[in-house]
Amino acid sequence: MDWKLKSNNSEERNGSWQTVYTGFVLILLCFFIMLCSFSTMEEAKVTRFVKSFVNTLSIMPGGVKTEPAKVVIPPSPDIVSIESELGKIVQNLKTYAREQGLENDLSFSAEDKGLVIRLSDNILFDLGDAEISKEGLTFLNKIASLLSRTSHDILIEGHTDNLPIHTEKFPSNWELSTMRAVNVLRFFLDQEGLSLHKLYAVGYGEFQPIFRNDTPENRAKNRRVEIVLMKDDNETVANEAIK
Repeated sequence: MDWKLKSNNSEERNGSWQTVYTGFVLILLCFFIMLCSFSTMEEAKVTRFVKSFVNTLSIMPGGVKTEPAKVVIPPSPDIVSIESELGKIVQNLKTYAREQGLENDLSFSAEDKGLVIRLSDNILFDLGDAEISKEGLTFLNKIASLLSRTSHDILIEGHTDNLPIHTEKFPSNWELSTMRAVNVLRFFLDQEGLSLHKLYAVGYGEFQPIFRNDTPENRAKNRRVEIVLMKDDNETVANEAIK
C-alpha cells in the first residue's frame, strides 16, 4: 500500500514536470512562428516585438529587466527620436510655446501622413476671419525658422467647426478654411523663403473634425490649422518624437 502511494506521488511529480516543460516548448514554438512572420519587417520592429513578448509572458519568476548596453541594431527610419530632425523641431516648439504661455494652442501627433503640428485658430485668427493676427505672425515666424531647415514636404491644412458661415468674402467654411491655409503658406514663402516646391495648402472646412461639434469647447478645438511634415516613402513617424 505504501509502495503504491509512493509510486503515485512520483508519477505526479514527473507529470507536473512534463506539463511545465511541454508548456515552455509550446511558448517557444509560438515565439519562433511569430518571429518568422516578422522576418520581412525592419529589425527595430522585431526588437520591440521581442521585448514586448518577453515582458508580457514574464516567464522568469523574478520578472524581466533590461539593462543599458551597446547598440546592437542601428536605429530604423521608423523610429523618430528627440535627437532627429523632426524631434528637434517638436522640442523647440514645445519650449517656445511654454515660454509664451501658448501650450494649450499647440499640439502634435504622429500619423500615417507624417508629423502633424496642430495650431488652434485662437492664436492665428479672429473668429470668422482669415487674416493672421499679430500674435499669430510671431508664432508662425518661429515655426517657419524651424521648417526652413527641414527637407520634408509641408502640407498646410485649414479646418473649421460646423457652425455655418455665409459672408460676401466667405460663402462657406470651405472658403474660410482654404484661405486660412493659403495665408499661412504665403507667410512662409514671404517671410522665410521656404521653397514653393515643398509647400502645399488645402482647406477641409468642417468635414474633418477631431472632436464632436457638440460643445463650444469642442468646436474651438476643431477650428485649427495643421502643418504636416510629410513622411518619406520609407519613413514612419513614431510617437517617440512627440512625447
